[in-house]
Amino acid sequence: KCRTGPLDIVFVIDSSRSVRPFEFETMRRFMMDIIGNLDVGPNATRVGVIQYSSQVQNIFSLKTFFTRADMERAINGIIPLAQGTMTGLAIQYAMNVAFSTQEGARPLHKRIPRIAIVVTDGRPQDRVTEVATQARNAGIEIYAVGIQRADMNSLRAMASPPLEEHVFLVESFELIQQFAKQFQDKLCGVDMCVEREHGCQHSCISTPGSFYCECNPGYRLNVDGKTCSPIDACADGRHGCQHHCVSVQGSYSCRCRAGYYLSQNKRSCTMIDYCSFGNHSCQHECVSIPNGHYCRCRSGFTLQPDSKSCRATDLCNGVDHGCEFKCVSTEGSYHCVCPEGQQLQADGKTCSKCGAGHVDLVMVIDGSKSVRPQNFELVKQFVNRIVDLLEVSPHGTRVGLVQYSSRVRTEFPLNKYHSADEIKKAVMDVEYMEKGTMTGLALKHMVEHSFSELEGARPLSHNIPRIGLVFTDGRSQDDISEWARRAKESGIVMFAVGVGKAVEEELRAIASEPVEQHFSYSADFTTMTHLVENFSLNICPEEGKGEMEIRSPCECEALVQFQTNTVAILQSLTEKNILWARSLAQMTARLEDLEKQIANKK
Repeated sequence: KCRTGPLDIVFVIDSSRSVRPFEFETMRRFMMDIIGNLDVGPNATRVGVIQYSSQVQNIFSLKTFFTRADMERAINGIIPLAQGTMTGLAIQYAMNVAFSTQEGARPLHKRIPRIAIVVTDGRPQDRVTEVATQARNAGIEIYAVGIQRADMNSLRAMASPPLEEHVFLVESFELIQQFAKQFQDKLCGVDMCVEREHGCQHSCISTPGSFYCECNPGYRLNVDGKTCSPIDACADGRHGCQHHCVSVQGSYSCRCRAGYYLSQNKRSCTMIDYCSFGNHSCQHECVSIPNGHYCRCRSGFTLQPDSKSCRATDLCNGVDHGCEFKCVSTEGSYHCVCPEGQQLQADGKTCSKCGAGHVDLVMVIDGSKSVRPQNFELVKQFVNRIVDLLEVSPHGTRVGLVQYSSRVRTEFPLNKYHSADEIKKAVMDVEYMEKGTMTGLALKHMVEHSFSELEGARPLSHNIPRIGLVFTDGRSQDDISEWARRAKESGIVMFAVGVGKAVEEELRAIASEPVEQHFSYSADFTTMTHLVENFSLNICPEEGKGEMEIRSPCECEALVQFQTNTVAILQSLTEKNILWARSLAQMTARLEDLEKQIANKK
């Protein structure tokens, strides 16, 4: 048997009309004699057969049969085509089809020799030189066997070099069987892996007249062509392992770090949920971490030394305290407090509203482009929180709203709404104006219109405080000094609230004295809640008691009046004393006269 290693052999048999039937039978025997001495099988030598004349017919491909019996049966069933001699066409078919991987040829990188044995008895009727060259360049080793009338030049044009080893001419069909043994020896040759010191680290593969080295699965052949190195399947970075890639004999597997397990996709890792085991004993929350877990308490609680139980540290954060203003935690308890100037009600949670007196309040809000729609909604919420602090009624506190940008618009005057709910709804319905920032124009509008009796301001004689609150987020595009001054001179107590890029100098110019109590600033719209509290603390002292005059007995004017009244009373008393004295004197004189008359009569 030929033990030189696996081969891919395709017989290309001439079945033209010049080959007589009994001659074709010797060609059958030639093929079967060679196959009989080959080690055939899927991992050994594979054999295919095609016949040709004016056309090409595939008898069986390299992947069809893997036993000699099946191959011999198929060869015996060949029916000659008996037409022309298109040898070039047959070689092209062998190159493009018979030796394709789809038809069973092993890939070129496996270095398994591809051998075509062309057997013909005549001159080709087509060109063979060019197509044979293409076949040889494609890695096909061509043996040209000519019988009887074959053209030697055509054989030499087809065969691979060296020609003396690949070109054979047999004188007659009767001698082809004797030639088969000679050709068999030529095809198989010497087992170079046995006869020579090959030096292959893993496996030596013999080929006709040579050999090559192969490596075991999971290894690659080094550049020296003999030694082998393990294939690192992780090195190219395409493994997709989330944590670690481990090479294993040309392949790889993914592994996870401690505390994780490999997911079903065999690549990603999932942290082990130690809390799900149900033995953590945490009072509040269990948090899984790699290699274990820890206990965590809810907000307002502190983890105890046992690392499992929790104790409240800030009851204000741990319970629904319900405090209107602020909750203050104490050891194991809490209580509610109110801002300065307000008292805690009987429920221990709510505070008395800033409504013991009454004011006319006009809020002037900035609706310029820089505010932006989402922040304008926060401004409206800010306005409504101020309204919540007031007791709104026709005879109590009245509220008006003005919006400005490049122009000024009264959203509703002081006499429009008479309840807090009505005002808050109207505020939320206000539409954002955008455009510029004409704060000076807004102050002028407030002084001339918003605090007029026509728009609901009560007469100055009623001593109802007039309060103006200006809210802005940037520098004014016009002068504010004149109308800020006029507002304060007309008796309006001015508050200035600035946010973001508001200019402190302008805020101070708007605010009444003392300035520190009448202007506030917040860096961001979302953090201006504290400004409501500041406004609440400062607006209450400005309230009046309705339509009646209240004067402090310590005021200078009251002292002067008291002195004047006292002097008048004293003068009146003095005049009366003088009259009483005169009357007393007259009565005394008359008594003396009477006493004298009585004495004379005696």
